[in-house]
Amino acid sequence: MKRIVSLSFCLLLAMTAAGADLATKKALTLEVAKQIAAAAAAEALKNQWTVVIAIVDDGGHLIYLERIDDTQVGSVDIAQAKAQCAVKFKRPTKALEDVLVGGRQAILALPGAVPVEGGLPILADGKLIGAIGVSGVTSQQDGLIAKAGLDALPKILGR
Repeated sequence: MKRIVSLSFCLLLAMTAAGADLATKKALTLEVAKQIAAAAAAEALKNQWTVVIAIVDDGGHLIYLERIDDTQVGSVDIAQAKAQCAVKFKRPTKALEDVLVGGRQAILALPGAVPVEGGLPILADGKLIGAIGVSGVTSQQDGLIAKAGLDALPKILGR
């Protein structure tokens, strides 16, 4: 019995210590994702570009997807892949494109690498909370649209 009490006490201490180490983190909400996508869509529509805009959380899971009328269906998967890549590598997909253009073809072997501009990580207080991916026009235009979405974040957050 003494051994069980002692073991229970050790488990209680371990659980208390583990709980003390848990971090509090910011998370991307559906409402914020919709507002980022709206800003990106406004940029696309201003230029009469048809695109798909995907917003994912910090695990690369889809939160919000918007497909502007008449955008090719293939862009649905590509926009999501760009956003997931930006989360996985914690950098714009353009950075991977630059590596590939520089001759480093090994980048193509990395799981989840999408070396095409149009995916950008979303940061809050310097921490990754998600990403935006855009597909439908040229990769450079996709990148401009994604940037327009991110540029709206300070206003969305009231900063």
